[in-house]
Amino acid sequence: MQAFIHYFLHFGAPLLIAYLFFRTTWKKVYFIFALSMLVDLDHLLASPIFDPNRCSINFHPLHTYYAIGIYFLLLIPKKTKIIAFALLFHMLTDWIDCYMTLNNW
Repeated sequence: MQAFIHYFLHFGAPLLIAYLFFRTTWKKVYFIFALSMLVDLDHLLASPIFDPNRCSINFHPLHTYYAIGIYFLLLIPKKTKIIAFALLFHMLTDWIDCYMTLNNW
């Protein structure tokens, strides 16, 4: 169930957000959300690359609190708001996954 929730939050929920809140540009917004998955490239720096019991938040470089702070700052310029929102939603999704892992869902 945890994997389903995790991947729904990465792919399904952004589709709903894009369609419901950005009706005229939903495809572009969903594409930006999909591109936010590129922050997971920092997983390639870890050994092992994938560990189902590891929390990504504050472990991988693009998932650190410093990076998340930068993502919040990206909310300020109008041109980067959607990118910032997509990155922050990605971090929220990974935090939820951490919470579920720590609480044995």
